[in-house]
Amino acid sequence: MQQQQKGCIGLLQFFSNFITTIHNAVSSVCMGFKWFMKQLHSGKREERTGSFCHQEVLCRHHPAHPFQFVLEKRGGSQRVDDLTFFLTATSKPFIMEYMQAPATSSQGNILCCTCGIPIPPNPANMCVSCLRTTVDISEGIPKQVNLHFCKQCERYLQPPASWVQCALESRELLALCLKKLKGNMTKVRLIDAGFLWTEPHSKRIKLKVTIQKEVMNGAILQQVFVVEFVIQGQMCDDCHRVEAKDFWNSVVQVRQKTSHKKTFYYLEQLILKHKLHQNALNIKEIHEGIDFYYATKQHAQKMVDFLQCTVPCRSKTSQRLISHDIHSNTFNYKSTYSIEIVPVCKDNVVCLSPRLAQSLGNMGQVCVCARVTSTIHLIDPNTLQIAEVDGGTYWRNPFNSLVSPRQLEEFIVMDTDVIRNQKLRAGAGIRSNKHTLAEVWVQKTSEMDTAQQYHCRTHLGHLLNIGDLVQGFDFANSNVNDEFLNKMNPSHIPDVVLIKKSYNRSKRVKRRNWKLKEMDKDREGMAPEDERQYQDFLEDLEEDEALRKNVNIFRDASKIPVESDTDDEGAPRISLMEMLEDLSLSDATGGEGADMLTE
Repeated sequence: MQQQQKGCIGLLQFFSNFITTIHNAVSSVCMGFKWFMKQLHSGKREERTGSFCHQEVLCRHHPAHPFQFVLEKRGGSQRVDDLTFFLTATSKPFIMEYMQAPATSSQGNILCCTCGIPIPPNPANMCVSCLRTTVDISEGIPKQVNLHFCKQCERYLQPPASWVQCALESRELLALCLKKLKGNMTKVRLIDAGFLWTEPHSKRIKLKVTIQKEVMNGAILQQVFVVEFVIQGQMCDDCHRVEAKDFWNSVVQVRQKTSHKKTFYYLEQLILKHKLHQNALNIKEIHEGIDFYYATKQHAQKMVDFLQCTVPCRSKTSQRLISHDIHSNTFNYKSTYSIEIVPVCKDNVVCLSPRLAQSLGNMGQVCVCARVTSTIHLIDPNTLQIAEVDGGTYWRNPFNSLVSPRQLEEFIVMDTDVIRNQKLRAGAGIRSNKHTLAEVWVQKTSEMDTAQQYHCRTHLGHLLNIGDLVQGFDFANSNVNDEFLNKMNPSHIPDVVLIKKSYNRSKRVKRRNWKLKEMDKDREGMAPEDERQYQDFLEDLEEDEALRKNVNIFRDASKIPVESDTDDEGAPRISLMEMLEDLSLSDATGGEGADMLTE
């Protein structure tokens, strides 16, 4: 019973305290409300002290809302949220509500001064659309520009007078296009530039440009627009001089005083392989040589250096004054380079001087020219000794060819005997491992009705069999005027010197399924036997593997090789592995695509 009484007494005390607290709160609020209404009607805003929940508080108006008042602790700076109240003015009686935490401030929008739509604040107080309508930062920049293009050399004009080579959508072409706009873009800032795709043959180049500029009140405006470049044809000065036939500044004159053009045909293939003919403005073929015309002296000097490294030759240089400007002290010359190739070709029979023959390893004076590359390759048909004579050595000890190709006669092999273990003289040079020394008995095909036969040594022992045809030179029945040959001992001069084995030419032409490329050149005074000499050069390529290593041989798809039972046995041929595929424009595009190609 006592515990129940104590519980009831505590409960009564709790309710008593609760009622007293509510009474004090209501009294304080009513007092504050009366004071607030009095201040509201009188127009004054003063602070007043009162009591709230047995605490001394300060009642004042809210700084942002005139219909709110705040209760704060008296004598303290710490604000208490649970003691903060405010009154809201509505059509209903004032209601006391609990005040939440202050809201975060956010940037407001403003209205565009032109169209009135809400926009974030900016220095111009205008929206982007109205700003672009009012201000055009691309004003003064041309939207269509002309580009001058030379069709002959495929170069673009870079003002004022230079021509540059640029591929489509390349970095160089982009720089050239921007230079055309540079003078009109001084007041704006270039941000980005790039190409837009156009048809390759449309003669149009479109450039997408992005620029920035500071406009009214410090606002920065960015704009993107397209500039169209129209390609117009204009012939450059170099091509104009070519068309006017007054174009060349330097000429390289290549000459060889010989009756056969084997060296020229070989030299032509080397030039094509290294693409040195591309810089030549014109190539003219004349008697005993060929001329290369160039626009600059540097290109001509490059050709001269190439010839000196390719064939044994010597050069001379001359200049002719064309014009002279006395004010600027400038001279205009036309340069001429004269290149003289040694007058010795492949399969020529030569007679060396005794001094030169001794310096080459005591080889015989009568030798056969195996081939002509950067040096003259000689072989002694009596001993198989080989030697190389460069251009400088030749011009110090010159020698001439004893026989021309038209003086060669056809022989038939009657008997052959291979010579083995031959002893060489003291101081002998290097011997050839590709040839075989043999003694043969031959007879002219024109003297088959007689019993006249000739005995000789030859380096063609690995090729000749009884009954084969071979071409050679008959020293016994010929009258040769040569300084060194006339001084030789007659017993050391052979009766016949065999040059090369002979095959049926017509059959070789029919089965030849390859071809060579030729340079585009002007021909003047061509001899009727040039075709025969060209066929001789093709046969030399088939017979000499070392010679065709420096030549590009292309497969001829238009020819079908003919095979028959009566074909020459043992005739040399070029394998398919040594041939290159000839690429033409019709192969790359097809028949229909070939019609779309333009010059």
